[in-house]
Amino acid sequence: MKLPNYVEARKRTKDKVEIEHYSNDIKDLGIGKTYHIKTYGCQMNEHDSENIKAMLEELGFTYNDDYQTSDLVLLNTCSIRENAHNKAFGMLGRLKHLKEENHNLIVGLCGCMAQEEGVINEILTKYKWINFVFGTHNLYRLPYILKEALDKNEREIEVFSREGNIVEGIPVKRDSKYKAYVNIIYGCDKFCTYCIVPFTRGKQRSRLKEDIVREVEELVKDGYKEVTLLGQNVNAYGKDLSLGYGMEELLEEVSKTGIPRIRFVTSHPWDFTDGMIDVIAKYKNIMPAIHLPVQSGSSRILKLMGRRYTKEEYLTLFHKIKERIPNASISTDIIVGFPSETEEDFKETLDLVNECKFDNAFTFIYSPRENTAAARLKDEVTLAEKEERLHELNDLVNIYFKENNDKLVGTTVPVLVEGVSEKKGILFGYTDTNKLINFEGDSSVIGKIIDVKVTSAKTWSLDGEIDER
Repeated sequence: MKLPNYVEARKRTKDKVEIEHYSNDIKDLGIGKTYHIKTYGCQMNEHDSENIKAMLEELGFTYNDDYQTSDLVLLNTCSIRENAHNKAFGMLGRLKHLKEENHNLIVGLCGCMAQEEGVINEILTKYKWINFVFGTHNLYRLPYILKEALDKNEREIEVFSREGNIVEGIPVKRDSKYKAYVNIIYGCDKFCTYCIVPFTRGKQRSRLKEDIVREVEELVKDGYKEVTLLGQNVNAYGKDLSLGYGMEELLEEVSKTGIPRIRFVTSHPWDFTDGMIDVIAKYKNIMPAIHLPVQSGSSRILKLMGRRYTKEEYLTLFHKIKERIPNASISTDIIVGFPSETEEDFKETLDLVNECKFDNAFTFIYSPRENTAAARLKDEVTLAEKEERLHELNDLVNIYFKENNDKLVGTTVPVLVEGVSEKKGILFGYTDTNKLINFEGDSSVIGKIIDVKVTSAKTWSLDGEIDER
């Protein structure tokens, strides 16, 4: 049994990151059995689940979209906010009842929550019926962890708290035939005071550019139309390698593979360089849609958050992007109710939103995360105040979502058609600026990039018609 340790998880040394290669000699563990996986959290977790699916199917398991009738249920968890915690523990409660009815049910938990000391302590005391647990650093060992748990018929917990290595060659079963996630950097060294990710995902460690480009080239051969380059802080790509090769060079090289669309998440403003802006502006297949989390419009709160920039520096970067990439859509993350946030601090956030007029924003009430510096700050902002601020913020950002969408009415936009929406016969896809659009059309265009004329706009989506010209 290997348990998480925050002291070890916080360490940052200059030790060389080792590159390992996936191997598995277990092939028949899941023959005749089905599996179901529930994924919580970010795109990195979604991509991890694509790896997990491939490994389980390599073992002989078959996917079942109904967890209640599956032989194995695995929760791939997120620890970024309390809500994600609650959802995962709520699901464990439902699985406990299923397990009481079916003693052969195999239940596992993995992902960021598995890296938390408090979560594992709770599992050890209150969830003794869980079969296996593993963390973010040993995902590639799933076949062996699962086999150990089943062979011994006892709970197997294996969580590594370490800076982390890189494992190449993990199989992947992609959720889409047209869009793909590609990891470029793991971990984070920023240690924002509210964020647990540096503890759950390890230090910044970049994949070699050759491995990234090779993966994208294979996706091009397989007919994929879009890649999203993934990392907790993609803009820091290459800094740990000390090769004078960073995110702007990687973007340029990936662009030259000929993949029709390139996106990237998530960006930290601190590492967003002029060179990156120039490359995005230069290459048409790098989408002009940038996620640029601000978190707060108050420089005082930003300092408490450990964000390493001021409101003024963020605004300078924002306007620089808008000037050099005039059609760029910019989305953001905003936290309200951070410890000691005053009405004046919150007003500064509203002022920033009024200036930036974001195309989209993910807004949250601050929730303390175990072992983070912010969790030790005195929090005098009441829940009622936090909820009121969130409501006011959402009302404001929604105004700008609609205004930005209204500007597109009457224009023709390139759309990657992804499938049929819940409305029968209505297709949906995303524009180059990452706007959801619904329109009538034949299913033969699914998976293609076509021109669609925007006919009307809603707050969170567009309506359109195929431009036949």
